[in-house]
Amino acid sequence: MQRNRRRLTHSLAALGLALLALQPAHADQLDDIKKKGELVVGVLGTDEPNSFIDAKTREIIGYEVDLAQAIAARLGVKLQIKQLAVAARIPELQQGHVDLLAASLTHNKEREAVIDFSLTTFVTGQKVLVKADSGISNLAALAGKKVVTIKGGTQEPNIRKAVPNVDVVTFETGPQAFQALQQGKGVAFVNDEVSLLNQHAKLGAAKDKYRILDQNISIEPLAIGIRKGEKRLKAEVDGALAGLEKSGEADKLFLKWYGPQTRLQFPKRTFKIDSDKVDS
Repeated sequence: MQRNRRRLTHSLAALGLALLALQPAHADQLDDIKKKGELVVGVLGTDEPNSFIDAKTREIIGYEVDLAQAIAARLGVKLQIKQLAVAARIPELQQGHVDLLAASLTHNKEREAVIDFSLTTFVTGQKVLVKADSGISNLAALAGKKVVTIKGGTQEPNIRKAVPNVDVVTFETGPQAFQALQQGKGVAFVNDEVSLLNQHAKLGAAKDKYRILDQNISIEPLAIGIRKGEKRLKAEVDGALAGLEKSGEADKLFLKWYGPQTRLQFPKRTFKIDSDKVDS
């Protein structure tokens, strides 16, 4: 009886191994993207020049859109852009509603616990915009005062760290927060320096009524967000970005969206797309 039981056990084990061998390997995200022939990338669409709506075509364009297009081209698939709110970026990625995030996303150690990141695609600082007649000339002067910023980004925790007793009010988008500053709902607007420079330049003759404080509240390395553990997809994303750097196309894209001929008038690029490491 025991011999028969052993034989049955061995037979069942052998059958189980045979069935496992017949099962196809689980397709990872890269396989899924190539199978459907489409890369869905989440963007903000409200953060010029990273991603914004073109007034003429009504399509979303920008620096990060061009990066996404380069990634899609490397994968041999078409690009689909999906506009997201700042606070919805990481949940949308984790839930599989988008394949990647190219959404002015700061790469930091805290976020590394929940998603992966590509090579750094841009480096900026966060600063503060105030009305010129506010009497505010430095960060310390914001103590006890109300400032406005964007919900779900790193701006709120960073300004709270820089000015511990500041009062922060958040809005869904940068334009909404800037409008709140103009309406007197706060004495300052906290955002990435590039976004502040862009919004300030848009004021035209009225820009003299506002000024950006000299001090950075943080340095922000931006990167493409990738679902946790998708190593093959990350390798392809990094490969596409590294290719842009090696070919010189990365510098051309920077000049196209940020350079001397743009509203932002950055004289040159001060970073390279060559590392996915961050300090904090």
